[in-house]
Amino acid sequence: MQNQVLILNSGQIGQKINRIAWQVYEDNAGEKEIILAGIVSSGYAVAERIAAALKKISPLDVRLVSITMNKHSQHDQEVKISADASSLKGKTVVVVDDVLNSGKTMMYALRPFLSADLKKLRTVVLVDRNHKIYPVAADFAGLSLATTLQEHVSVVLDAATEAVYLD
Repeated sequence: MQNQVLILNSGQIGQKINRIAWQVYEDNAGEKEIILAGIVSSGYAVAERIAAALKKISPLDVRLVSITMNKHSQHDQEVKISADASSLKGKTVVVVDDVLNSGKTMMYALRPFLSADLKKLRTVVLVDRNHKIYPVAADFAGLSLATTLQEHVSVVLDAATEAVYLD
């Protein structure tokens, strides 16, 4: 990839994930269970890392749920979650994505939870670009990054490489 600038390396991503985990725990210290709902695929990978960090620092029972949708055409396709909506009643749900740009993806990802009669709904992103078009804000963000609309943030979270790039 051309002109990539490394924004976060693997160690820095780990630090951001740990800080987010502490913030989520502090926000939910009185809970027995929380549900981390990650937007497939990178958001789910971030949710998995937050879940692992939460299990190390807290007694919370953490349940992972996936949110599947077409990020480029949300209005044409149903947003699906890997949990029965009735199992979410009275629960705290934290929706997780890798990058919050315009808020469009997060807005659509929240839709299935709006009718679930939750106790609490929070949002988490690894990188918040602050280019809001939709009225969605991250409750917890690993990094707030000022970018231009022409720039792109890439989050790579695979077995060989963990990094955040700006290109």
